[in-house]
Amino acid sequence: MHALDTVAIVGVGLIGGSIGLALRKRGLATEIVGIGRRAESLRVAQERGAVTRATLDLDEGVADAGWVVVCTPVGRIADDVRAAAQSCRPGALITDAGSTKAEIVERVGLALPRGVRFIGSHPLAGSERSGAAAADADLFVDRLVVLTPEPTSLAGDVRMLSEFWTALGARVATMPAVEHDRLIAAASHLPHLVAAALAVATPDEALPLTATGWADSTRIASGDPELWRQIFASNRSSLLASLTRFEELLAGLRTALDAGDDQAVLEILRAAKQRRDGMAL
Repeated sequence: MHALDTVAIVGVGLIGGSIGLALRKRGLATEIVGIGRRAESLRVAQERGAVTRATLDLDEGVADAGWVVVCTPVGRIADDVRAAAQSCRPGALITDAGSTKAEIVERVGLALPRGVRFIGSHPLAGSERSGAAAADADLFVDRLVVLTPEPTSLAGDVRMLSEFWTALGARVATMPAVEHDRLIAAASHLPHLVAAALAVATPDEALPLTATGWADSTRIASGDPELWRQIFASNRSSLLASLTRFEELLAGLRTALDAGDDQAVLEILRAAKQRRDGMAL
């Protein structure tokens, strides 16, 4: 990918900060402008070297940008994309880093002003940690980024966006936004919901006996609660469908335990082991 001139990052937390660090480490942008709502967060981003300039003013921050990456919480992304489109350079390309896509794409709409285009992205990278202090220039290396272009998206834009993420070290796949949300509900959102439920369901008196199994199973429950509330709300229907399938499996396991059907329990445990062992994580 050829070096870009000005890239604006709206929301310089873990993901936005990591994008900035990755661009700077690889010499892929002349200027990286960080845009946020809190001066302290932007100060941390500048101290980490994630951005070359920072501002609280969205219009000012995107004014010279040919590329804009919106990394704000999912509940704000569509509004931030539309606001950025009003002030960035004509013909700029905007993407995001939200973990849901269909609602965002629908709310952004197809017709942005000044020839500005939007294509959704979802980098499957992150941590239970948050903020620019946790940013990592190699966060996206060998991680998957899903692009969700619309049928009207220009092939050249999809290619450039794919090259952008590939240059940061990622692998790239494309799929429709609705399909992305259906699959990510099962692969990411349901596991977080289950981890949170498991953490809450553990009685206080049992906590001194927890070890690595409990810690591994509940690690992602340490994620930002408000961020995950927005994710669940944005992908509600797909998450509910995944939750129904999980409840049916759990009910079958409960029935087997209650009936003393050790063979049925063993079959589920074997299937789970085979599935987990087959994943290169």
